[in-house]
Amino acid sequence: MDPLISAIELVSLGLTLVVLADMVVSFFLNPFHPVRRALDSFVNPMLAPIRRILPPLGMFDFSPMVLLVLIRIIQQIVVQVLRGLG
Repeated sequence: MDPLISAIELVSLGLTLVVLADMVVSFFLNPFHPVRRALDSFVNPMLAPIRRILPPLGMFDFSPMVLLVLIRIIQQIVVQVLRGLG
């Protein structure tokens, strides 16, 4: 079970890093820049359901932070379930 748990933690870390990278480049790169478009095309489908529930508040979009919390919660739940099975 340990390799599976490690893989889940690695995927969670990867998703977290991609979301953080998307947040950072959104401040500096033009929306049509290829790097930003690539990151947005990966992250926006995960953010869309959150944005339907939690729309931006003025200039602030908290949906990426909510996504980061959800990634962590889901990772912890899956790891706990796998540890309970093993």
